Amino acid sequence: MSSFDIRIKKLRCVDLFAGAGGFSLAAKKSGFEVAAAVELNKHACDTYRANLANDGKTKLYEGDILKLLPEVLVQAHFSGGNECDLLLGGPPCQGFSVHRINNSGVADPRNKLILRYFKFVKTLQPKIFLMENVPGLLWDRHKSFLEEFYREAKRSKYKVMQPIVLDARDYGLPQRRKRVFILGIRPDIDINIEWPPAPTHGNESQRLKKPFLKAWVPASTVFEKPPILDDENNRHMQHSDAIRAVFESTPLNGGSRSESGRILPCHTGHNGHRDVYGRIDPKEPGPTMTTACINPSKGRFVHPTEHHGITVRQAARFQTFPDWFTFKGGLIAAGEQVGNAVPVDLGQKLISPIAAALLELNE
Repeated sequence: MSSFDIRIKKLRCVDLFAGAGGFSLAAKKSGFEVAAAVELNKHACDTYRANLANDGKTKLYEGDILKLLPEVLVQAHFSGGNECDLLLGGPPCQGFSVHRINNSGVADPRNKLILRYFKFVKTLQPKIFLMENVPGLLWDRHKSFLEEFYREAKRSKYKVMQPIVLDARDYGLPQRRKRVFILGIRPDIDINIEWPPAPTHGNESQRLKKPFLKAWVPASTVFEKPPILDDENNRHMQHSDAIRAVFESTPLNGGSRSESGRILPCHTGHNGHRDVYGRIDPKEPGPTMTTACINPSKGRFVHPTEHHGITVRQAARFQTFPDWFTFKGGLIAAGEQVGNAVPVDLGQKLISPIAAALLELNE
């Protein structure tokens, strides 16, 4: 094989717990071919097939990852000297969720899926792996799972970086979203990579210290784009007349539920849940898109100026999915997929330097 043939050889990756495909799309935009993706949720699989597994290059494995042998992926996609360049994945994070209180979630069986993730690392032997999760993964109550993850890494001799918490708004996304990323490098791979990539955006005080930073991208950018004709995701929840009246009395552009004059029974006696039924402030990065991002009763998800919750398409724009990307399964299922996804642009900003570093190995 000539040096020219090596240089044009496509980088190949696998996406575990792929969901709707935010990480996969980021990898494709970074120059990777996604050889295989694994996902259990039926609606997410329908979305993935419609958008990302329709070109004959990516095989989607729909089913329980606990029942899928990683050797199957090796035999199907990485035999004959072909290597896995990158393994991606965001194991389900509900067990580590910030919304859980006291010690709830400690025994959640989903927590063990991060260890299943590493089983695929050991078998596929990717040159690099990148795992995403919620900051709750780092809490003391979940320490045993993370410690076991690093013990497995040490046994496999992978060089695993310490977990880092990144905020999407610091990388030019119109959303406040903190997530944990863990990068691992195979012991025989010597690459030159800046990790994590330096933030590109910041608030006013940060920009005074670092003038090269750009201002955070405001939520207004999501709503400036007009709706798309015949877009199946241009849908929002239908609200009762009483709830709609609350929205009508809530100040525009960032008003809170408390300013509407409505006090909910569950809020009597304390000041919690102040964001529910609140309007998104278009001047600031938007709130974190959760799995309930299209439901105003679950957070600050009311349109800045209109009297309803945001649409699936608007939620997807906060997650920087392109407008051609369609989410299947209906309103609630689509919202869950959007909230679970790795934001596409953030994923690309993390994966592109990895792609560049891997390509340097072939020069």
